[in-house]
Parts: sequence; structure tokens; C-alpha cells
Amino acid sequence: MKSLKWLLAVGCGLLVSCAIITVNVYFPEKAVKDAYKSLDEILLKKEGQNVPNAGKQPAVEPKVSQPGPQSSLPDRLPELSFTAVAQAAENGDDLAIELGSMPEVAAAYAEMSQRQSALAALFDSGAVGLTSQGLVSVRDKAKMSAQDEALVGAENRNRKTIIGGMAKAILKVTKQEATKAALDQTMGKAAATYAETRRESAKAGWWMQLQNGKWVQK
Repeated sequence: MKSLKWLLAVGCGLLVSCAIITVNVYFPEKAVKDAYKSLDEILLKKEGQNVPNAGKQPAVEPKVSQPGPQSSLPDRLPELSFTAVAQAAENGDDLAIELGSMPEVAAAYAEMSQRQSALAALFDSGAVGLTSQGLVSVRDKAKMSAQDEALVGAENRNRKTIIGGMAKAILKVTKQEATKAALDQTMGKAAATYAETRRESAKAGWWMQLQNGKWVQK
């Protein structure tokens, strides 16, 4: 009986210890923001303009390594891993290339580019606002038509595709394992950073939600 109680106690302890394990994912915030801005400039064109090279990598010059003394690959692995993370932290070029090369992300930007004028008009009227997760939220349904609501739904689907792609790109570029826990954590941070980027580019008078949940006008 005592042995059974001891085994049960150990089992409960292991369950509790597993439950409180947290995943700490490296998140290069500045690089992520730079990548979002770069792709907006490259792929998010004004309505009516064609999106060049859709589905291809953004025109970011690759970094060419200079020749030097060679060492064995096993010896260089820690150095290579650290360099990849450091480069991603310094700028968003690698992230922009990785994210922009995803066909679904390029398609999302192409669709978004065709509705920018209509979407801006909804923001101007106060009918919609920007959420803390970078999505578009209806604030005044009386100012919305059925077509407007469909537009908002399509826009949010595209934005979720971009944010989800960014989460995958971050883990790949920074050489981190793409577990569900890591993706979930990275996705939340990628969404918050996307929202921050959008707030910075928003026009005066547009409604936006801060990270604390409060709605304000810029």
C-alpha cells in the first residue's frame, strides 16, 4: 500500500512539473518589424497596380560570405547557429526573403493590394478599427454594407496568413524547432508586432486598439 501511494505521489509530481514547463522562443522584434515594413513597400501596392514577381522572393540582395580559412563542419556548427540568430536580430532581410517566398503570403499581399482604397475609406469613416492583433474590427455596423463586411473578412484572412507565415519564418531563420508550443508563442508575438507596424503607418483619426485593450484614435 505504501509503495502504491509513493508511486501515485511521484506520478502526480511529474504531471505537475510537466504542466508548468514553459517554452521560451527567441523573437527578433526589430527584424520582424523591418521585414513587415519591407514587404509592405515591395508587395503592398496601391489599388490597380500589378504586383511584380508575385510568389517570388523580394528583391533583397543576398549576403555573400567572404572566403577564409576553412574548419571542419562540426567545429563550425555552433558558430553558424549563432550567426544566423544574430543576423536575424540585426535586420529583417532574411525574414523578408523567407516570408515573401511563401506562395500563400505573396497571394495574400496581391489580394490586399487590390482593396487598399476601399479599406482606407472604412478606416476614415470610423466604421472599422485596427485590433491589437493586427486585424480589422467592425466598430460601426451602421456604416457597413454587406460588401464592406465581406471585404473585412477577406482582409483578415489575408492578414492571418501573413502573420502565420511570419511565425514559421522566424523559427526557420533563427534555427528553432517548429513545435506547436513554439509556433503558438511566436504567432502571438508576430501578431502584436504586425499590429504595432500598422499603428505606426495609420492615418490620423483612425481607430486602433492598444495592447491593454483600450481603443483610441490616432
